[in-house]
Amino acid sequence: MPRRLALFLALIGLIFAGPATAQVPSRCTGSFINPVTDVCWGCLFPLSVGSMKIWGSSRADTDNPDFPLCACGSPIPRIGVAMGFWEPVRLIDVTTKPFCFPNLGGIKLNPGFAVGNGYVSQGSQIGGRGQNTAKYHVHYYVYPLLTWLELLTDFLCFEKSSFDIAYVTELDPTWQDDALTTILNPEAALFSSPIAQAACAADCVAATTRLPLDQLFWCAGCNGSMYPMNGNIGANVGMEQSGRLAAEHMLYKMHREALAWGTMGSKGLCGKYLMPVLKKQQYRLQMVNPAPMVSGREACSPVGASTILPHSGRVYPVVGEDMGFLVWRKRNCCVM
Repeated sequence: MPRRLALFLALIGLIFAGPATAQVPSRCTGSFINPVTDVCWGCLFPLSVGSMKIWGSSRADTDNPDFPLCACGSPIPRIGVAMGFWEPVRLIDVTTKPFCFPNLGGIKLNPGFAVGNGYVSQGSQIGGRGQNTAKYHVHYYVYPLLTWLELLTDFLCFEKSSFDIAYVTELDPTWQDDALTTILNPEAALFSSPIAQAACAADCVAATTRLPLDQLFWCAGCNGSMYPMNGNIGANVGMEQSGRLAAEHMLYKMHREALAWGTMGSKGLCGKYLMPVLKKQQYRLQMVNPAPMVSGREACSPVGASTILPHSGRVYPVVGEDMGFLVWRKRNCCVM
């Protein structure tokens, strides 16, 4: 009897002291973005004409065309001014709950069919999941905030579109399976070596201090690898880091599928262009759910920037595990 009691108590101890795995509550949480209080309007800057900054910022900027004048159109080109600015154009949900939309106020849809939950696992292997891994569902919205608010309505460089839920990964089999994802990123095998991954340390430093290194396109800086282009995160050190990495995977996926285009640099002055290999410098990500970041240099940090200091404590258990990001995109445009 004492031996059986000891075994029973040991079993109970293993159950309650097992590896830590974030539980997935059924409740979906979130809030609509308040354009006044939840948006970092300082992220619009710097504003440039040619290579000259006419409205500076503490945030690093991409390279702008050197000459302030530009010409677009044919057969008779029109002369304009080469402007550079940042615009809020997209929203991204990141959640472990299928069909949970944090940026739509935390609504959760029931489509009538089952889709597996995501998870955030920390500790030793459990239930077939590797240690320190995560899996997320992601939603991608068209969100042209400047046009929606009717700010500078005659400024032709702003994207003229309406609010739309453009992509729901629960309906995409390539988002769920690494093998299927190789259809989109067959080159992933070339960058899985320790040497290729070690190079990401340089991208981490560059993204945190200034801008990410576009030459290291397989790296997401401090957050991990850009491959695979799905919601499976192989290196989770916290929901702030792994959730942001899932959002960065989504940006790359949209470009690879030609659903997002290039807008920065001299090539973008007269219109958008194909960018199947993501140039990470084109984007900044601002957390808006569960806790908006609206001030400071890190409020809208580049792809791959460290989340250790600026984002720590912004994701919290039960009611603060569904994340939302506002995507800022660099735009170079020939203003006629």
